[in-house]
Amino acid sequence: MPAWHDWWHLCLHTHGTWLHGDPRGFRNRNHRVHSSGDYKHPPPQGEHAGLHRYHQERSGDAVVIPPSLRVQVGEGLLRKINKIDLSTLAIAVGTTHTHVLCKVPGEYQAAKAIQSTLKQAGSRAVSEQMSGRIWAAGGKPIEIKNRGHQVAVLGYIIQHQREGAWVWEFKNGVVHDPSV
Repeated sequence: MPAWHDWWHLCLHTHGTWLHGDPRGFRNRNHRVHSSGDYKHPPPQGEHAGLHRYHQERSGDAVVIPPSLRVQVGEGLLRKINKIDLSTLAIAVGTTHTHVLCKVPGEYQAAKAIQSTLKQAGSRAVSEQMSGRIWAAGGKPIEIKNRGHQVAVLGYIIQHQREGAWVWEFKNGVVHDPSV
């Protein structure tokens, strides 16, 4: 099913920050294994704790984007977005995840390809300061269903400034810079 007028909410998570067995809830591909809760209603304490420890050991340290580098990641995303002429309403680069609300003509696979392109641009923007893997594999673009959904996602992304995210929005440019 196509997104409403081709608008998508892209979520880029940093490597090692939301693993299988996570106490906030999780599910793996095709829901073969998943917790009884989610981040809004967490599962019982200790559910899948062994699975979480296993994945922490395999993944290594979680990647965190420090406030001083969120600007560079955000500006790298903006450069790429402008280069590929992608209509974008908002971007938020936080500690462990980034959100982008953009228009991607085509179906899910097109949005997935843009998400990968943006991960690459964000990584390149900080390659001198952060070596190695920055972004988690995968991630699922969320199709915008209607105008109300688009407005809600726009507000959600802009609100990330309260958490110290670097935030850009189409009307005002950078609305929050945590490095200042």
